[in-house]
Amino acid sequence: MRVAVVGATGMVGTVMLQVLEERNLPITELIPVASARSAGKKLAYKGNDYTVVTLEDAVKMKPDVALFSAGGDTSLEWAPKFAEVGTTVIDNSSAWRMDPTKKLVVPEINGDVLTAEDKIIANPNCSTIQLVMALSPLHDKYKMKRLVISTYQSVSGTGVKAVKQLDNEEAGIDGEMAYPHKIGRNALPHCDIFLENGYTKEEMKLVKEPKKILRDDSFSVTATAVRIPTAGGHSEAVNVQFENDFDVAEVRQLLNDFPGVVVQDDLANNVYPMPINAHDKDEVFVGRIRRDESQENTLNLWIVSDNLRKGAATNTVQIAEYLVANNLI
Repeated sequence: MRVAVVGATGMVGTVMLQVLEERNLPITELIPVASARSAGKKLAYKGNDYTVVTLEDAVKMKPDVALFSAGGDTSLEWAPKFAEVGTTVIDNSSAWRMDPTKKLVVPEINGDVLTAEDKIIANPNCSTIQLVMALSPLHDKYKMKRLVISTYQSVSGTGVKAVKQLDNEEAGIDGEMAYPHKIGRNALPHCDIFLENGYTKEEMKLVKEPKKILRDDSFSVTATAVRIPTAGGHSEAVNVQFENDFDVAEVRQLLNDFPGVVVQDDLANNVYPMPINAHDKDEVFVGRIRRDESQENTLNLWIVSDNLRKGAATNTVQIAEYLVANNLI
């Protein structure tokens, strides 16, 4: 199988290559793809060097699969060109997520929606993925009514420029700013751009994407997304009201039994999810599981995951794995 990684020299693309090395996707030829200014560079993969090619050249090579992480504009322009030559595109940008003709997939939850005819498949937002991984088994059992989400998102979610800003601030260096304010020793209630309704684009992704993935728009969602000075890993405080009552012990068991979710909830020993411990891991970690005593049938959760792994690269590769395992490519 010939696999192209579009945006191979970027932050998520680099992690995609790392994840591909770790997993068993049957790759016969790797095609690293980046902008024209990166063309000709060498990238190491499984002990061999591969030459970075341009998008134009990659389309001509007709890969079986193209894993995209090169931004929405690139995806809108180039994903259809790859699809036209028979390539299955799995796109990590927001370009196709809410397109009603495209599937938005977390394999553990709704991989069954995929068919061989799907040539452009959308990978959800990083914050959405960890959210639905934790909520899917609970929604199936108790049926969600309303979600209130507050996120604490790392600078790596913005990209290399933001990571560099934090590094510079910690080192006392004046440098290029990714944010309108300092991020070190600060918290910015400003993830992505502000929209006309006063919410950010990131917050509205959290409102819309879970409904599409869970195939249910009957529950309501409101969100506040905050950028904090952590290098990697997103955290979410989630308050979820259900139609039906629940038992907290059963909630823990449902979460423990769901593939890819790990419960860390031992308060006596100060065990709870933290981004520093989620680093370089593919699991979604859930803790601080407790009943909301102010409102009936309502639960509080703390959800943490590595946004570059399960939140981006790993989920993208898992979609490819699902397609292979089910003979859809």
